Amino acid sequence: MAAARIKKGDRVIVLSGKDKGKTGTVTLAMPKDGKVVVEGVNIATRHRKPSQANPQGGLERTEAPLHISKVAHVTADGKPTRVRFEVKDGKKVRVAVKSGEKIDG
Repeated sequence: MAAARIKKGDRVIVLSGKDKGKTGTVTLAMPKDGKVVVEGVNIATRHRKPSQANPQGGLERTEAPLHISKVAHVTADGKPTRVRFEVKDGKKVRVAVKSGEKIDG
């Protein structure tokens, strides 16, 4: 399995699709499926009939998963960047390619 370039809690920007240009935080990463769920992005609407659990029914809006190739890590100035791995002090860390800054820790 490849190393995780995008993890839960990362700030990402959407590169393509109807939400192109939107930024958000990764709330769920699914590395086996190669997908991520981003807060406030790719909203799916479902029409729900009234039930005992939800007596009102109505529209249910949830964030749907996006393919990981459609998102990129965001630098401090809000631009997308690729992620590379470097070994610093004997630890493997993620580094933003554009700025060279460490992403985690």
